[in-house]
Amino acid sequence: MTELAALRQQSEAEAARLPALLARAEHLAGTVLLGEHGRRRAGLGDDFWQYRPMQPGDTLRDVDWRRSARSDAQYVRQLEWQIAQSIMLWVDRGASMRFSSSRDLPTKAMRARILALASAILLVRGGERVGLTGSDLPPRRGRAQIARLAETLSTDEAQDYAAPDMRGMVAQSRSIFLSDFLGDPAPVEQALTDAADRGVRGVLVQVLDPSEESFPFDGRTIFESIGGGLRHETLKAGDLRIRYLDRLTKRKERLERLARLTGWQYMCHHTDSSAQSALLWIYRAMDGGR
Repeated sequence: MTELAALRQQSEAEAARLPALLARAEHLAGTVLLGEHGRRRAGLGDDFWQYRPMQPGDTLRDVDWRRSARSDAQYVRQLEWQIAQSIMLWVDRGASMRFSSSRDLPTKAMRARILALASAILLVRGGERVGLTGSDLPPRRGRAQIARLAETLSTDEAQDYAAPDMRGMVAQSRSIFLSDFLGDPAPVEQALTDAADRGVRGVLVQVLDPSEESFPFDGRTIFESIGGGLRHETLKAGDLRIRYLDRLTKRKERLERLARLTGWQYMCHHTDSSAQSALLWIYRAMDGGR
């Protein structure tokens, strides 16, 4: 097969996955019933939001005299906050994310991509701009942007463990990072430190397969990374369980501490758990950190 033919075949395979990814993300976003605009608040804008009683600090110019004439109190007319926020996504597309311990479970990559895309759909519907770090996708609104995000997220990377790519990160924006975070933690720590220096806050979502939490291996076992870069054979896998679980616990604690120190939030999500609950947590975390 020529290089051109191989590239075409790969492109067609990736294009075939795109509608399914979009459909799953749209369905997931549709299950989160947050109203037409879950991020409404008082502020600068043109659309009426609510009346509230006059408070100390308000001037007579702020009073809505027509509404106040219907009662003994004076009321101020509030408008809806309409300043859009930029939300930047980073989704780990490294080989380690393509792992699943069962055919009945999605890969970590598929779950992370669907959560990222469904979050983008909800945020765009809420009036926000969403972009992707390390790509040619600066934050924008609209369905065309969702399609571009889905297309980029459908591609894989060759390395076993990917590191956050901060290119294109917008200062004072919000961000969502999704990964198994099982590689070298140093790039993640550097990325969050740089983000904090630029006024960027967000959420870290660690996506793990349930077998990575329980380590159900015993006897002779060959451990090999999805990308083939790492390989380890042991005759007594069970003897590694305690050390492995201890290191995993310490990694999760390290991520949680890093998030706390940089003003981010952290959660660990398993692929056998509800994607809807994870999406709702992400959306509320993004709303609460505004």
